[in-house]
Amino acid sequence: MNQETEKLYYKNTYFRTFRAKVLRCEKQGEHYGVVLDRTLFYPEGGGQPADIGVLNTVNVLDVHEQDGWIVHTTDRPLPVDSAVTGGINWPHRFTLMQQHSGEHIVSGIVNRLFGLDNVGFRMGSKAITVDFNGELSQDDLSLVEALANEVIYRNVPIGTSYPDAQALSALSYRSKKELTGEVRIVTIPGYDVCACCGTHVAKTGEIGIVKLVSAQHYKGGTRVGLLCGKKAVDDYNEKTDSVGAVSVLLSAKPEKIKEAVEHLLEETNALKQQLTSLKNQIFVSKCDQVPEGTKNICLFEPDLAPADLRIFCLLLCDRCSGVAAVLSGDDADGYQYAVGSAKEDVRAFGKELNQAFNGRGGGSKELVQGTVRGLQQEIKSFIEDHL
Repeated sequence: MNQETEKLYYKNTYFRTFRAKVLRCEKQGEHYGVVLDRTLFYPEGGGQPADIGVLNTVNVLDVHEQDGWIVHTTDRPLPVDSAVTGGINWPHRFTLMQQHSGEHIVSGIVNRLFGLDNVGFRMGSKAITVDFNGELSQDDLSLVEALANEVIYRNVPIGTSYPDAQALSALSYRSKKELTGEVRIVTIPGYDVCACCGTHVAKTGEIGIVKLVSAQHYKGGTRVGLLCGKKAVDDYNEKTDSVGAVSVLLSAKPEKIKEAVEHLLEETNALKQQLTSLKNQIFVSKCDQVPEGTKNICLFEPDLAPADLRIFCLLLCDRCSGVAAVLSGDDADGYQYAVGSAKEDVRAFGKELNQAFNGRGGGSKELVQGTVRGLQQEIKSFIEDHL
C-alpha cells in the first residue's frame, strides 16, 4: 500500500473524473470517512474550501488531509477494496480556482507596490477576505484593482513548480510560514511568486475579472474583500437589480439615485425636526393641564420612544413636588418608563419600582429609565402613592 493518497489534482486541475480503489471506510457520526488510493478531490486547506462531488452514487460532502491521506466525508459507506468512479463538482472547483488565482494577483501586486504581506486568507461563501499587515488607502486599492485586471487582460500563464533546496534558497517568494520538505511554488510571471498548495487556473484570462468589494482597518492592517470571475459577475447583477429597484421607488434614473437619496434624507431630517417640535408642543400642553404642586404624577402615553419619555418626564418634574413618571406600552408586553424629580434623588425609587414590577433600569439622581411588567392601574397606584 502507498504511504499516502496519490493527489491527482496536482497533476491536472482540469480533470473532472477518475477511477480509484477504496482503502478504508470508517463511520464518523452520521457520515463516513473514505480513503482512496488516488483522488481528484482537493482537501480543505490554506484558506481554500474542499471540493465536493460524488464517488459512484455516494455524495462527497467534505474532504480533508490526515497524515498524507485524503479523507472524503460521504453520506453513505463504500465497500473496502471496491473500485469507484469519482466526479468532482466542476462549477464549484472552477469558481475556487478563479478566486484563488485572483487572490494571488492581488496579494502579489500589494506586496510589490507597498511591501505588505498577506497574513490571513479565507475563501468564504460570499467573498474572499485577505488581511494585509499594513494600511492601504482607497487610492491604493483602486490602483491594485486596475493593475490586477490588467494582468487578466494580458492572459498571463500561471505555472507551478517544485524547486530543489538549492533553487528554492535562491528564489524570492511569498510565504505565510516557514516551510520544510518539498515546496510547491505558484508563479505568475512579473506579478507573483508564492508558495501555495491550492488549485489555480492555467492562464489569468480565465479569472475573468477581479473586483475589490470592501476594505476595513483590521488589527493594525487592512482586511480586503474581493470577488473574482462568476462571483464578481453575480455580485454585479445583484447590485444592478438593487439599483434598478431603488431607481423605480425614487422615480429617478439609476445614475441619479445618489442625489435622489440625499434629497430624501434631507426631507426626512426636516420632517423629523418638525415632528419633534410638534411632540414637544403637545408635551408642554399636557404639562399645563397638571396643577402645579401635584405630589406625584403618573401618565401613560402610547407609542413614545425612550427619548420622548425622557423629555416629557423632565417637563412634568417642574409641575410636581414629588416624582413624575411617564410610561408607554401595554399590560401584555410591558412598559418603558421614565421617572424623574426636581426635588429628590429618584434612584432609590427606581430600584423599588423595578423590584415591585419585575423591571430593569437605572440612571441619574434626576432621572431613571427602564422597563417594567404589570397591570397599568397597579403601576399607577404604586407611583402616585410614593411618599
